[in-house]
Amino acid sequence: MEILIWLILGLGFAPLIVGMCRLKPAPLYAHHLPPLGSIILCALAFNLTFFWQELWLVIPKALTPGLSPTLYHNDHDWIGSSPISELLQGTGAVATLTSGVSALLMLHSSLLRSASWRVFTFWMAFQGLFQSLSQFAVGAMVPSNDVGRALAYLGFSNTMKLSLLVVSVLGMWCAGTALAQHIPKAISRSAMEGTRACLAPLLITALLSALLSIAFRVPRSAIEVVAIPLMINIIGIGWLTLGISLSSPRIEGGDPEMIDVYRPIIAFAILLLIFQVVLRPGIRL
Repeated sequence: MEILIWLILGLGFAPLIVGMCRLKPAPLYAHHLPPLGSIILCALAFNLTFFWQELWLVIPKALTPGLSPTLYHNDHDWIGSSPISELLQGTGAVATLTSGVSALLMLHSSLLRSASWRVFTFWMAFQGLFQSLSQFAVGAMVPSNDVGRALAYLGFSNTMKLSLLVVSVLGMWCAGTALAQHIPKAISRSAMEGTRACLAPLLITALLSALLSIAFRVPRSAIEVVAIPLMINIIGIGWLTLGISLSSPRIEGGDPEMIDVYRPIIAFAILLLIFQVVLRPGIRL
């Protein structure tokens, strides 16, 4: 647990503090609250990405002779045994990284005309990249982590794990810098100014979306229900802040009022029902 705490401090708060110090102070009138639609879309992105991870932890096991997995709303389990079951604990992080990179590539394209879709895709890229990269970093130091179990199966030495940790941190730096170039104007109107005014809507979105995610994750231990969404969002916002401070952010999209609120709320309610009614009892694959 001590290693995990130090990792979170280093991976999340260190880049956040460095980024804040590099950004210029902003007058009070420049600060603003994030749109409600952005907060809901961020919460949707977190839970969809987490489900995508668990799905791809389950599918390879379902295709492996000797294993019978069950998919839940906040985890998965399996019965039976197979020589490669530990290796398959790493497939979720790989799938999550793929989803994050795919969403980032979509932000580079001109396909996203709607401000709401651009905001949603931005948060999908954010969640996919930082949920996966943080897992690789933690797995390099914590053997009981899913990625850590896969690394043990592959026989990673301490030097190889340290190299993976360095690569993961460099990946977070690259992710924060890349996402800083695609911040929708509907999320943070002040990012282009290179001031700390851009941080308030990002931090508030991260914290409130983590609170909204609690409803998707109960019942389970507090660290799984509350701490994990908070830690991932803080890590991501930290590297995004550093990315903003190191680059010249390009603000994309329209005005904040262009974000749809009703459809995200409906999508949020439907996904919550699926998580708590369908997935919570478990689906055997």
